Amino acid sequence: MDHIAPSCDEIEELARETVANLPAAFRDAAQSVAIRVADFAPDEVLEEMEMEPFDLTGLYDGVPLTEKSNWDQPTGPDTVWLFRRPILDEWAERGNVTIADLVHHVTIHEFAHHFGWSDDDIAAIDQWWH
Repeated sequence: MDHIAPSCDEIEELARETVANLPAAFRDAAQSVAIRVADFAPDEVLEEMEMEPFDLTGLYDGVPLTEKSNWDQPTGPDTVWLFRRPILDEWAERGNVTIADLVHHVTIHEFAHHFGWSDDDIAAIDQWWH
């Protein structure tokens, strides 16, 4: 898979493998988060974040577990978004990582927002985080 650009479905499969391999303490909670893959973030998201289309590889859409309350009325499932074209662009620019490693890294980073992890927490799970 590291010579051919993966499809959205293949990137989603890599992200789901990442979740399946999280430490047991996080795995169940992570499996309740939707994973979605699109070529790019929607224009309104990019405008709101003041970002260019190729600058955003992933996004967490939801309320972090550290901020949830029993009083919250969910408006939809917490979702981790992965954006295929920016991920592929970074993969091509780097040239020294596998697509699986890059998707793993982006997925962990977005789930870090869901769990409210510190940089040390992320580094314990994702060796790229230093």
